[in-house]
Amino acid sequence: MDRVLQRTKILNNHLLQASPSSPPLSSNACLNYSPPELSEICAFDVKEMRRLIDWHHMELRDHLFGMISRSKLFNPRVRGGKVFVSPDYNQPMEQQREMTSKRIDYLFERGVFKGWLTEEGEEVELRKFASFEVLAICDHSLGIMLAVHFFLWGGAVQVFGTKHHHDKWLKDTETNVVKGCFAMTELGHGSNVRGVETVATYDSNAGEFVINTPCESAQKFWIGGATNYATHAIVFSQLNINGTSQGVHAFIVQIRDANGKVCPNIRTADNGRKTGLNGVDNGRIWFDNVRVPRDNLLNSVADVSPDGKYLSSIKDPDQRFAAFLAPLTIGRVSIASCAVYLSKVGLTIAIRYALTRRAFSLKPNEPEVLLLDYPSHQRRLLPLIAKTYAMSFASKYLKTLYVKRTPHSYKNIHVFSSSFKATFTWNNLHILQECREACGGQGLSSENHVGQMKAEFDVQATFEGDNNILMQQVSKALLAEYVVVMKRKKVFKGLGLEHMNKPCPVIPSQLTCTTLHSSQFQMAALCLRERDLLNRLAFEVSQHQAKGLSKEHAFNMSYQLAEDLSRAFTDRAIFQTFSEAEATLASGPLKDVLGILRSLYGLICLEDSAFLRYRYLSVDNSALVRREIMKTCGEIRPHALALVSSFGIPDAFLSPIAFNWIDANAWASVQH
Repeated sequence: MDRVLQRTKILNNHLLQASPSSPPLSSNACLNYSPPELSEICAFDVKEMRRLIDWHHMELRDHLFGMISRSKLFNPRVRGGKVFVSPDYNQPMEQQREMTSKRIDYLFERGVFKGWLTEEGEEVELRKFASFEVLAICDHSLGIMLAVHFFLWGGAVQVFGTKHHHDKWLKDTETNVVKGCFAMTELGHGSNVRGVETVATYDSNAGEFVINTPCESAQKFWIGGATNYATHAIVFSQLNINGTSQGVHAFIVQIRDANGKVCPNIRTADNGRKTGLNGVDNGRIWFDNVRVPRDNLLNSVADVSPDGKYLSSIKDPDQRFAAFLAPLTIGRVSIASCAVYLSKVGLTIAIRYALTRRAFSLKPNEPEVLLLDYPSHQRRLLPLIAKTYAMSFASKYLKTLYVKRTPHSYKNIHVFSSSFKATFTWNNLHILQECREACGGQGLSSENHVGQMKAEFDVQATFEGDNNILMQQVSKALLAEYVVVMKRKKVFKGLGLEHMNKPCPVIPSQLTCTTLHSSQFQMAALCLRERDLLNRLAFEVSQHQAKGLSKEHAFNMSYQLAEDLSRAFTDRAIFQTFSEAEATLASGPLKDVLGILRSLYGLICLEDSAFLRYRYLSVDNSALVRREIMKTCGEIRPHALALVSSFGIPDAFLSPIAFNWIDANAWASVQH
């Protein structure tokens, strides 16, 4: 009983605060939202920074943002006194697809796509890239449907077709009279396009090709627009002439009439609900003796005469096949550039939230600390800002390379588009995941975008080239270049490998902080890693071949080195574009901040495990890199708001937690 009385007395004293040494209990004042603009500095011109990273068609971007935000088709809703637009991901799949179709019509009616296929030149191509970067931000399903229609279907007609194809199909595609899809992938073959099993047999008596799906694994699979939307398809098939296969070729096949009815001898089915992109009607297609005119063979690379003779100016089957993959290049360039803008959206939301959300006090009776004032939170998000700026400059380089392309630059475009598409989309998924977690539970809400965006853009890692396979292609191209240079005893030229002609860089055994932040040192370290890994890969592959392995088998056995090499190439290439952008600026606040960002990006590249694995950095130097990353995050912290504001994403395309998240979640919003 005494024990019960003693515990009662302790509890009573605690509740009544009887101890004179204890401060009286009181409730905290209610939290108030304070816009970060009131407290954060802006040490440089935000508009000028946006011009630097957006680079082109800023007025067009803003015009499209305005056109979309004013339409009820894009689901505008008021939260916390601001209007936000985004798809309603809670709608049934069929309704999401219907809304995608209506949004496409809305943009066509307003002339957004005028000249996209009937005009030529750098300006129209950059205009397309800018438009897709905006569309990807507002509705990924919309962007994908239009990319399939213009870049894949339209691009295939442009690249594979000749004048009579252009005259017949391009204007109707540009005005949406013809709705195109791209039937390459099959149930049994995705990345291995050479292995597709659909067959097109030439009938010389009728002057027609007969297209068949010979087995279930040959059904066209994951074809965007195939279930309901598309009227025509580019069908990739094995061309058979008199019993001889001439390899994969592309054919125009009508799959629906103007009323949406599936054409005779064609069967379609729905791929069903997906983890994202449910506004795209991905479907499956079977062909049962479908006949198309001889003119429907896209014949810029190869043709078939009326009497059945196979004609091609490209005699090498490998080169001929490579020519058929050309339309995928523009898709990869667009996917890479769009991934950068999605990272910008995620980071803008997460940074703005971290500048207004508080958690825990360091001392009693002190205000809670802003999330972004915690070093751990800075370490999570601020290096991702540096990475996104780096990707912005690399994207500018890639788009420039593409729009100024010549026959001599195709190899470079293939390598850089493969490298950047894979890396940017992987980075984007990582950035969105980190931003989602940095927003806590709020990041799970679909109206706050970040978590939903990750689900929507997960597909980026595997469509239009599986990322792992694309990076293998990068390493194979570097290895091939190395072998040719060594065999012919020439110098390296192209792919940024000119540094291989210079003496090998040496990293000091004891690095200083000043050296670590130097652009010249960071570039030298990245070149050293790339150089050494290329030498290692060439040696290891040759060792496997000396034991009797084929070239392909030898490369596959060296895949770990190949992975490290492709990452080293990409990091060096991206860093080079960042460093060159910094060098072009005149002295001033913009250059100062960009220099800190470049330094941070270089440091996070040096943090890669390869620098320890291959002993380019000692353990002590690697530890110094880590300490300097934390220090540099602290230097970036005062500029965080200005840096994400420079991304130029309008408020309507962000989310409630980027602004007054208290009002957005108030009871009044529930009643409304």
